[in-house]
Amino acid sequence: MKASHNAWLMKSYRLFQSLKSKSVSMTTTFSITRRVEFSETDLAGIMHFTNFYRWMEICEHEFLRSLGLSVDMEDENGRFGWPRVKTSCRFKRPLRFEEEVEVKLIITEVRDRSISYAFQFWKEEDGERVKAAVGEVVAACVRFDQASSTMTPIMIPEVVTSKLNA
Repeated sequence: MKASHNAWLMKSYRLFQSLKSKSVSMTTTFSITRRVEFSETDLAGIMHFTNFYRWMEICEHEFLRSLGLSVDMEDENGRFGWPRVKTSCRFKRPLRFEEEVEVKLIITEVRDRSISYAFQFWKEEDGERVKAAVGEVVAACVRFDQASSTMTPIMIPEVVTSKLNA
């Protein structure tokens, strides 16, 4: 078990290192609004930390859909998608049951083989708009080989870059 886990870690590290190539800075933004559901909270009525990651992913999916794209696509060379190679979230204020929250996605960088997103979680507190959390996601563009169950980093296809740059 440990050997296979170490092999997986090394593959992930090499994938992440291969993404460090030419980059382009961008400031594209996209927002969604969500309400904290009871099922997303803990016993204290505060949103469980794992849901911040779910909401970042939901926001990213909605952003891509708004461009006519998806996290799971196919082109003439086969199926490609966007696994996460880095994620983080810093929590500044709790989100509580029934609170309405704006999740703002900001594209911070587009490299040859990856896209970096920043996320901001905004809510109203005592009549003021306050930042409840900030997050980051780096998604790698990979080709899926179903026969070998492997993922190989690829250049972001033109169908994606053309819509990101539009």
